[in-house]
Amino acid sequence: MGRGDAVVLAAFDRWGHNLKVKYDAHLAGVEPPKSHSEEGSMKKYPVLIFLHLSIVLALPGFAQQTDSSSASIPSRASERQPIPADKPANFWDGDDPNFVNLITHPFANKKYVQRQVGPIRDRLNELDQLTSENSRTIKDVDARATQGIQLASEKSSLADQHATDAGNRAQLAQTAATQVSTRVSTAEQMVGNLDQYKGTGQTEIRFRAGQTVLSKAAKDALDEMAAPLKDQRSYIIEVKGFAAGRGQAAIASSQKMADSVVRYLILNHQIPVYRIYVMSMGNAQVTGGDGTMAKHTSGGRVEVSLMKNDLAASAQR
Repeated sequence: MGRGDAVVLAAFDRWGHNLKVKYDAHLAGVEPPKSHSEEGSMKKYPVLIFLHLSIVLALPGFAQQTDSSSASIPSRASERQPIPADKPANFWDGDDPNFVNLITHPFANKKYVQRQVGPIRDRLNELDQLTSENSRTIKDVDARATQGIQLASEKSSLADQHATDAGNRAQLAQTAATQVSTRVSTAEQMVGNLDQYKGTGQTEIRFRAGQTVLSKAAKDALDEMAAPLKDQRSYIIEVKGFAAGRGQAAIASSQKMADSVVRYLILNHQIPVYRIYVMSMGNAQVTGGDGTMAKHTSGGRVEVSLMKNDLAASAQR
């Protein structure tokens, strides 16, 4: 503190003391004593004392205005505590008690600005830190969401693939079932037509009376009928023997002639035995293919009929 500052402060203290003395004397109804030092100080430093009094009187009003303006700002709910108000510890509020600071104290200086801006700067730094943390959290959440979406897409693609495979398998099963049904229907039709034979050719072999040996003409006729039957299926050969006479003698004679024909077909044309049906008719009268009764002859004869099942043959192919 300079010498001039000490003098001003001392004068101000004496002046304040004299004011108190005058006020007490006024209350007591007596005239206060006058001090030469007071008059000298008032005459020597009138401007400084007036300036100091103005500053002292202006500070409470300025503080009240600041408090009212601060109170007018609506409070906002926040998780963090608001920046505390700057409460001066004394008149100097951290400044050195000297004459210069006495004049410039009410105005903003570098230290004052730093004291006021420091908490705001700290809060801004905290906000930057919170913003950085929120950015990292958002990036983490976004990465997890992207990973979850990618995983869900892969699961959906896998499910679609499984559904497609199941559809293909179902279609193959349906095709196989249709084929089996078609084959079953064909088999049923074939079984139903197993005994549906139609005559496709007939040959009559004649014998002289008392003979059972095949003539050359009879063999040629049998060769012509049996040759096309090689490696064929779904056919049968019906052999019926007829002989003149009566009773068992005629039946036995017709059986011998029919056996001669069957023997020739089996030995010379490899016709399976199960495809040949033999019947000795004796002297029975049988209606012919044209509906007329066959005439009796003096000798014997054998009727050889070829029967085929065309439906069964086509189904087997």
